[in-house]
Amino acid sequence: MAFNSLSYAVLFLATFGIFWLLSPYRRWRNLFLLAVSYLFYASWNPRYLTLIFFSSSLDYFVGRHMDRSGSPRVRRALLSFSIAMNMGILATFKYFNFFAEEFARLAAVFGFTPSPIVLDVLLPVGISFYTFQTMSYIIDLYRRRLPVAQNYAEYLLFVSFFPQLVAGPIVRASHLLPQFGRTPSLTVANSGRALFLIGIGLVKKMAVADYLGAHLVDPVFSAPWMYSSPEALVAVWAYAFQIYADFSAYSDIAIGSAALLGFDIPLNFRAPYTAQNLRDFWQRWHISLSSWLRDYLYIPLGGSRKGHARTYINLLITMLLGGLWHGAALNFIVWGAIHGLALVLTRVWQRAFPTPKPNTRLRRFGQTLLTFHVVCAAWIFFRAASFADAAAVFRAIASTNFGVGNLMKPASLILLAAMLTHGLVPKHFDQLRKGFTALPAVVQAVLLVSAVAAAHYLAQTEVAPFIYFQF
Repeated sequence: MAFNSLSYAVLFLATFGIFWLLSPYRRWRNLFLLAVSYLFYASWNPRYLTLIFFSSSLDYFVGRHMDRSGSPRVRRALLSFSIAMNMGILATFKYFNFFAEEFARLAAVFGFTPSPIVLDVLLPVGISFYTFQTMSYIIDLYRRRLPVAQNYAEYLLFVSFFPQLVAGPIVRASHLLPQFGRTPSLTVANSGRALFLIGIGLVKKMAVADYLGAHLVDPVFSAPWMYSSPEALVAVWAYAFQIYADFSAYSDIAIGSAALLGFDIPLNFRAPYTAQNLRDFWQRWHISLSSWLRDYLYIPLGGSRKGHARTYINLLITMLLGGLWHGAALNFIVWGAIHGLALVLTRVWQRAFPTPKPNTRLRRFGQTLLTFHVVCAAWIFFRAASFADAAAVFRAIASTNFGVGNLMKPASLILLAAMLTHGLVPKHFDQLRKGFTALPAVVQAVLLVSAVAAAHYLAQTEVAPFIYFQF
């Protein structure tokens, strides 16, 4: 049940009406939301309801025992047990086959021919997201940074809250759990903001992400040897904006859906391709994941507190594991390695050459352009089906064929518009939102439906699943 489907619209409208009827009654409104969230998750595969229920219940009861214990050793043992169980479940479903096959390949190098054990299981949708969400709760509880969850149903709802369950944002317990205990309210300003985000998200998904994917990205990445250097380069640029439009669209719709139910979910993107270096990029891209990796991996490894060499190692480890979080494949590990190395080089460069004053507009533009193309180089490995395909894309970009015949299409104009407006978003997004919010509710609804219908008509492509559903 994707956000860009009619079934989700029907489910959400029904949920919206019943939820606000139950809103004065804490127990019933939260039990109702829990039932809707489990129904939403079951629409993907009912069998995996037991998995999310087990993971949620595990950390709820481990947390209760941890809160009652005053022994550091017992608390540490409970934390280790929780992490081992959660990571064990994630590893079994997401990484077991990958490591079994890689072990078999390594053994073959030394003359052995083992038959790898392969598990015939589907990856549970959203498992990477909800695993990190429930782990953040138990780690923060161990660090005594939040009170223990007292209500079992509300904790189950925290892990499974349907707007952000499948592809984030990853929300901390300290931010979301207390909201379930407060009587929700919906102001005119908040409802206008929510509808605006949902509308923007649907337009970005259908008119930008899906359209760029179908007309510029997929043809080149499926047969890169057939395309010229400009066509291959534009396809890489298009993928950068496809994945941004696709993922940020999901986040916008998730945030908007939650806001219509009276809940606040933090923003997940801040115009990432305006970043002037890789550190800046990761403060703008998938903010909920980058902050999770920082707080629960990078800083516990030592962060930047133990000298420059240790800092660089910590960055590399964090980004390699961040790449592996995305998927069980070597191309994701390479993607993480590129970002890790780029972050290290950024720190080395900034130490050796502090930013001169004045930091001119031309210099900032050059830094942004360089950062964007480093990110694009990493995206090639992220998008390509194999190393061979990634190498073919690089060869196409480096070729001496400069034909542009396949760029003479409307999709190129969509890409150009996305590029030109991307940097304007931080300055003008709030003005657009405030203007939309000031309109009468009927006009807002008409504009929302019209924009979505126009985007669907102009795109003229099949509804595609969100890219991050696979993670």
